[in-house]
Amino acid sequence: MDVEDYYRILGLRSGVSFADVKASYRRLVQQYHPDINPDDLKAKDKFIAVTEAYKFLQTVLPPEEINPRTSATEVQTQPAAPKTMVTPRPQNLQEIEQRLKWKTYEQLQRFLQEKRFPQAIALAEALVARLPGDAEVRQWLAIAYQIWGRALITQKQLPKARIYLKKALKTDPYNKTLWSEIQQDFQRLELKL
Repeated sequence: MDVEDYYRILGLRSGVSFADVKASYRRLVQQYHPDINPDDLKAKDKFIAVTEAYKFLQTVLPPEEINPRTSATEVQTQPAAPKTMVTPRPQNLQEIEQRLKWKTYEQLQRFLQEKRFPQAIALAEALVARLPGDAEVRQWLAIAYQIWGRALITQKQLPKARIYLKKALKTDPYNKTLWSEIQQDFQRLELKL
């Protein structure tokens, strides 16, 4: 298997950043995790393939710095502070938000495993409202919508399932893997009609 195959498994084009690889890996692992998809051999195989692809790409790609430090000369050349001071955010606020993000992710996983889909969606929507620029959080919400849509298909609540599948597509519109999976879900939906 060559490098492009590993990118393809993660639903990415070759040459994307390490952050994109990591985000795609986390989303797919969440989606295909054996705890969420018990007795689904295809999901288990996909989970294994995604993990293998991520481990390989992790050795090939250099991790990027999230917050590069500024040099002393850059700090000196900044303009003087204005008279009206805005209180800067504490430096550890980003750490707090990251901890909040990952604690929420753990809770989201528990809700999905327990099939408490409305609570999972409410939790993910609240996190998106808190961190609107975080692509990874939007992916989590899209996956929660998709999982709930699939559950509604099996419960024969087809109009409601269609709504949640469409919400998943609107939440993460550039995710090719999600699009292809939801197209399959729509086909299942049509067969049930």
